[in-house]
Amino acid sequence: MKQSFTVRQGALDGVEAFLGVARHRSFRRAADELGVTTSAVSQAVRALEARVGVALFIRTTRSVGLTEAGERFHTRARPAFDELVSASEAARQLADKPSGLLRLTVPRSVVPIVLEPIVASFCSAYPEVQVEVVASETLVDLAAEGFDAGVRMGQFIALDMVTVRLTPPFRLVVVCNPSYLASRAAPGAPAQLIDHACLRWRRSGGAIAPWTFDDNGRAIEVVVNGPYIANDFPTLISAAIAGIGLAQVPEPVAARSIAEGKLQCVLEPFAPLTPGVFLYHPGRHQVMPKLRAFIEHVKVNAGGRGSKA
Repeated sequence: MKQSFTVRQGALDGVEAFLGVARHRSFRRAADELGVTTSAVSQAVRALEARVGVALFIRTTRSVGLTEAGERFHTRARPAFDELVSASEAARQLADKPSGLLRLTVPRSVVPIVLEPIVASFCSAYPEVQVEVVASETLVDLAAEGFDAGVRMGQFIALDMVTVRLTPPFRLVVVCNPSYLASRAAPGAPAQLIDHACLRWRRSGGAIAPWTFDDNGRAIEVVVNGPYIANDFPTLISAAIAGIGLAQVPEPVAARSIAEGKLQCVLEPFAPLTPGVFLYHPGRHQVMPKLRAFIEHVKVNAGGRGSKA
């Protein structure tokens, strides 16, 4: 059954009908091609002519031809409409299969520990997806900055995000170069940090983060002081290895340096447990195939155990 409605209102309000009639020199044949009634095509063309303010066709009982205005309109409208159709097809391809550019915002410390093992195998499995990793400590608005997803420690992710676990929960540990303790006693409790040089972390919002501890199940914060401030954990670890002072950092980020003897832990009985690192994105209904494929790849290859709202 043919539609009695105006032709595809979303397709530039009558331009598609106009181009069909111009191509076939027939309202009926244009209607057959579009799958609508002849009166619907005629109505769409009349509305277009009213909007343009000039007749576009010469109509007789035997034929249909373009006016001079119609010829000019057709010359400009046909390539523009074809380009619009091509643009729609190009966009639709991204909805059909994993392809296109996948942009991720990630803290610098997470890249070698979490992303590098995942990204290599993902790129191999999905060659039509290009992965762009922007290493930054700044908490950005994913939509405003054009990112598909981000990676952050769980406590810094907004509650309305959908998350996928990348790591198990881990501790925040206080570390230093063993040489730092050669001339001073290691702190035995968080309160003793007042006597130590502490390397501090400036959050993306500008505030310097206090150090957090677990005192027999009670969370406590300590405002520390020291000679060095940085906005990312790898820089703090480098400073700690250099012997400048103590640093509180995620244990996985410091694990290699601890294993190599470049750093040692202090205050371990007070080390708090964090939720871990998560991939996060705005919502289930906005997930393109490229991101969905990456999420599934993460779950299999990074030990993720599902998502939450």
